[in-house]
Amino acid sequence: MRLSNATIATMDGDTAYGLIEKATVVIEDGTILWVGPDKELPAAYAEHEVQDQFARLITPALIDCHTHIVHGGHRATEFEMRLEGASYEEVARAGGGIVSTVKATREASFDTLLEAALMRVDRLIAEGLSMIEIKSGYGLDHDTELNMLRVARAIEAVRPVRVRTTFLGAHAIPTEYAGRSDQYIDEVCLPTLAAAHAEGLVDAVDGFVENIAFSSEQVERVFAAAKKLGIPVKLHAEQLSHLGGTMMATQYNALSSDHLEYANEQDATAMANSGTVAVILPSAYYTLRETQLPPIELFRHHGVAMAIATDCNPGSSPINSLLLVMNMACTIFRMTPAEALAGVTRHAAAALGATDTGILRAGMRADLAIWDVEQPAELAYRIGVNSLHQRVFAGVMPTAKPLES
Repeated sequence: MRLSNATIATMDGDTAYGLIEKATVVIEDGTILWVGPDKELPAAYAEHEVQDQFARLITPALIDCHTHIVHGGHRATEFEMRLEGASYEEVARAGGGIVSTVKATREASFDTLLEAALMRVDRLIAEGLSMIEIKSGYGLDHDTELNMLRVARAIEAVRPVRVRTTFLGAHAIPTEYAGRSDQYIDEVCLPTLAAAHAEGLVDAVDGFVENIAFSSEQVERVFAAAKKLGIPVKLHAEQLSHLGGTMMATQYNALSSDHLEYANEQDATAMANSGTVAVILPSAYYTLRETQLPPIELFRHHGVAMAIATDCNPGSSPINSLLLVMNMACTIFRMTPAEALAGVTRHAAAALGATDTGILRAGMRADLAIWDVEQPAELAYRIGVNSLHQRVFAGVMPTAKPLES
């Protein structure tokens, strides 16, 4: 297949978008064979079936590198509480927050969780998504954590999307272990991680270092276990305070450190040295009405790659739109449209350790998004507008499979 007469943002090279005007991408067997100006098309590809794109924009397909998309229930009541003045930490200490979702998730069946997750995933696919990271962390017991990871794996079987699973057993302290967080790590988190790995359910390991969750020392015990199993790590860190989680994570060459509102220059330097991606989560900042901005300028100055993700979850970020998150990143955090697009393509891939996607280059997987726009900045500029014309997944233009019984 040959997609020609397009504007192609390769997200590769030294320029902001790696833009090529009046360009062609050649695809065969799910792989990109060639990308370049129409007039330079090699003769060897002249016989490939051509599809005129009429100057549409082609980008890498989008990647959501931080989600909690498998969960039970909702937290609309807590939304009202926060609007009435309660802080995120106050809600959590009152028995709400993550713990309330734990109850709903434990009570939900595999099929119920899958059906609800698919509705959320479908909205992201409709915006050009090709890959999504899905975390556990709303079970906080052996059986439910494994069930969540199995649901996440099952999504690939019924939808044309790639899923990376992340074990987030160190997400919160369940009520039955209140005041006994070290015992929770020993008795639940570590044994469940081992079981999930043995079942092939874990692509990465995450944790939450925060006053309402775990200390750096506690999460480091989980990371040490992950290292022994050969599993990469990532971390929720510096969201509500600065407890040093990012520095600890960089010592394990973490794929990413996420949230980062309270990160400092020492954190940025360590992330640059370790190659740890900063995952920026504007919707959580927006929903929680936070005031501490992540240090975007420090990340720029030190050359820290910045990804953007939805953080889709029922409490602090009930959002199902990467395009809207791109706009938030630009409008609220003053990221550029080019940084926003890199954040949901090239850098999002790096945050997941995915080396075969996120840019358009010969030899890469043919996951593309074709847009009815004139220039890349329109993707972050428009609010509530989905300009997707067509998604290409592994070289084909798929339709979603129905949910199987």
